[in-house]
Amino acid sequence: MAHQQQAMDTALFERRLRPVYDNLEVGNNRKALQESEKLLRKHPNLLCARALKGLSLLRLGRYEESHSCLQSVAEEKPVDDSTLQVLSFCYREMEQLDKIVELYQHAVKLNPGNEELLAHLFVSHVRVEDYKAQQAVALQLYKAQPKNAYYFWSVISVVFQGIRGPESCIPEKRNLYLALAQRMVDKHIKEGKLETEQEAFLYLHILKLQNKYQDAWEFLTGELCAKLYPGAPVSMKFELLKKLGNWLELNKLLQELLDADRDRWDYYKEYLQSCFELLKQQPPEQQEPAYSLKTCHDFLLQIIKSSTRKTRGPYLARLELHQRMRAHQLPAEELVGDFDELVIEYFHLFGDKSCCTHDIALFLPSISMEQRQSLASKLLAESGVSSSSLPQNKEHMQKHICALQISRMCGAHIELSTDHLIAFYTALKLHYEHGHSTFGKELLSTEMGPSDPYALLAANVMYDVSKRESKSDYLFEALCLLQYVLRNSTSNFHVKLLSLKIYHMFGCMVGAQEMYDYLDIKQIQLDSMGYVHCNLLPLSGRFSGVRNCYDTTLKFFTNSYKERLEYISLTYRFCTFSKMEEFMNFKERLTNSLMYVACSVEAQLCDIVCFYGSIQQNLSAYVAMSIEPADDRISWNELSDNRDLQAIIRWDPLHVDDTEAERKESFEQEIEVLQIRSLLLRLFASFIDLYHAPQGAKVAMSNDKTRTPTPGDDIATVELLRTSWTGLFQRLRLMNYKPLSQNFLVNLLPTRLHLLLKLPYESFFDDLAQLVMDLYSGASQLALQCKKVSENVVSVMELCVQTITESNEWNGMDGLWKRREHQQKVAASLEILSLYAFLLSVLNDKLQCSAKTKAKKKTSGDNKTQEPISEKERSQMLQELMRQLKHKLEACDAAIRIWKPPTLPRELSSFMADMSLKPEVEATLIGDVSATFKESHELMITELRNLLKDKIRMVGK
Repeated sequence: MAHQQQAMDTALFERRLRPVYDNLEVGNNRKALQESEKLLRKHPNLLCARALKGLSLLRLGRYEESHSCLQSVAEEKPVDDSTLQVLSFCYREMEQLDKIVELYQHAVKLNPGNEELLAHLFVSHVRVEDYKAQQAVALQLYKAQPKNAYYFWSVISVVFQGIRGPESCIPEKRNLYLALAQRMVDKHIKEGKLETEQEAFLYLHILKLQNKYQDAWEFLTGELCAKLYPGAPVSMKFELLKKLGNWLELNKLLQELLDADRDRWDYYKEYLQSCFELLKQQPPEQQEPAYSLKTCHDFLLQIIKSSTRKTRGPYLARLELHQRMRAHQLPAEELVGDFDELVIEYFHLFGDKSCCTHDIALFLPSISMEQRQSLASKLLAESGVSSSSLPQNKEHMQKHICALQISRMCGAHIELSTDHLIAFYTALKLHYEHGHSTFGKELLSTEMGPSDPYALLAANVMYDVSKRESKSDYLFEALCLLQYVLRNSTSNFHVKLLSLKIYHMFGCMVGAQEMYDYLDIKQIQLDSMGYVHCNLLPLSGRFSGVRNCYDTTLKFFTNSYKERLEYISLTYRFCTFSKMEEFMNFKERLTNSLMYVACSVEAQLCDIVCFYGSIQQNLSAYVAMSIEPADDRISWNELSDNRDLQAIIRWDPLHVDDTEAERKESFEQEIEVLQIRSLLLRLFASFIDLYHAPQGAKVAMSNDKTRTPTPGDDIATVELLRTSWTGLFQRLRLMNYKPLSQNFLVNLLPTRLHLLLKLPYESFFDDLAQLVMDLYSGASQLALQCKKVSENVVSVMELCVQTITESNEWNGMDGLWKRREHQQKVAASLEILSLYAFLLSVLNDKLQCSAKTKAKKKTSGDNKTQEPISEKERSQMLQELMRQLKHKLEACDAAIRIWKPPTLPRELSSFMADMSLKPEVEATLIGDVSATFKESHELMITELRNLLKDKIRMVGK
């Protein structure tokens, strides 16, 4: 009877809670809060309603109220599923995953055999990656409910202790855990309890982790695996046969597979490797070494002859065989034929496909420069298009494009004179126009124009000319051509990427942002492709304008982090062991992504620079950032480079193009830039914390109340960070990093490292740290330090004014060539002064409050502080610093007011004559592009002047 009554009560409360759930689900958090409070007035002890109230407050941004509400519910140690689920949801949103573990541990203590609670406890351990606790809970689950899934949860937990746990770096411990996991599965196999293909996969994986390849092969080819895991990928067999050195078996297997699927390039590469390994195993005296390779070549020819349709695979395999034989100094020409003829045959068959360029490029590094250029000339001749003829159809045009691209990759353009390059650009432009008007009409909006590669190649050629001449007019013309192409082919992302790059080179943020928005980068692309824009936003002169871009990127990372944890949990629930490590590696790469960490730091610096409200509002916003100066939260050794550098198509000469070296060099420099920016943020935060002391608020938000920091700790933090700051700059100067190569259009733009080293960041914030500490203690050398900081402010102001003057002078010669560099210097100067302005406003507020407090205390006693400099004198010195800063900010504002918009290096009519496109297009096209530059300048000036106005008001109070 009591049980029936309890069930009725549960159903009643669920019905009354439904409106709260519904409002939360649709995002009506205010209404959800009202509904929960209404229910609590009738049932004040209903834990689930209190938890839902906490969730509503959390979603409304009322964090302190939410925290106290949720804390009170958690302290009552709930056991009902609905309350536990709501609390879990709250803690997941707050990223306090350890609290979920505590919740379910208490619940399991009260209900030790409850399968559902134990499963939730297991998943909560999964989220915090506590593999040892996972194993214990899984075994507890298996005892309560002997299901295979729970047993294998414990097995995989043991495996992860060996390969990912804290003891995984100790070989003995790793071997011990893996051996234990194998014994656990062996026991299950003996008892005949292995049931699913995922369990078979896990056993194979455990054997491979222990390098027991023979055992793994026997299991994989055995009856049990055939029954449980009939869909085992053939790549498993490849891997095991290679590890076992059984090349003959692998060779036979691959021949069977290639007979069935004749276009698998990955199979051909494995097949060729097996042939060469078999060749190595033959004693030289036994027979002619070319015998097995002749067999290999005959097999490839047989596939080519017997194929009913054209397939690229066997033709590529012949080229690969030729390349490998030459690498092993074997007679390739005797067996396979002339290399050039093989390439030309391939070009005849597949030159009308866009992939042909990439295919042929795979084999170019293996031949000499002379042979490359000879081959390029032959392909151009084979394409059938000369200076006096045009392509007759789409396929003909694609062959010509392919030949031109390979010609550039072979270095043909490097040797041409400037006049030749300009003539070549004109020819490419005319080919594009002919291709567009003849073959590019009536395309779908999602299709790329068939002649678009001509224009992309033309843009690269014009960059080459601009680089040689150090002039922007050629590149500006190429930008106009790309914009014209984009009007005709709206979905061509290659054109958008190149346009974005050129806009950034010229410091045109409006154009760059327009192209970035046009690319419509989403989800994981924000990490892999975001570098083309986000890396170039800091110090671009648009502090408030770039915040939306950071928000979009950071939102993806924070949301996907929670999703990734749930994906890993689901792999356990559905026992998909084959996906677990993949998801875990993915989670780690995104969590440690350089893009994520850099955007987080830059967004916080950007927010501090842009503070514009009252001192109380600014300090509240600062506290909400939860910056911990003493705690470096970045895992520097685990930072991941997730950039997709292959996204921007390139046909640059292979002998000077080294994408991997460029990636390594740029990644190292970006990490150094992040070191500077992260340390700047922490150093500056230590200045604020010394006076404002917001630690209590921060601790409340993080719920880490182990100890309360003291003023002595804050001073020590400032000193430590100051030492790190100067030490970092000394190390960077000794490292002597070189700017990134700018030989080609698709090269990454230079990092900010050299700019940050050249500008007065080091000396300014070093002296500012001393000033902050002297003001705090009232040191006798305070006046001297004030003078030193004042001189630094003057030098920063002069740098700003001088850069703007220089930019205006460049306008008379070439307004775009140095534009980005000038904008970065001005933006950096204003960033330094803006941070300084906010700091002075905080110091002034603190000293004024302190002076009032001390004045009150003085009336009640005669105790005097023994400080060398009184509070009043310190306040006066600070007021003088603020007055001086105000004048310097006004001087910067006056200079920015007369900063001229960038002028084009030539008249519009001259560009129109050179563009030689359709007359009705030219005027609007060039006018629109130049208007974008003007709009970008005006927006930047408006933003910078508003920023200065806010800072002048901040220090003028």
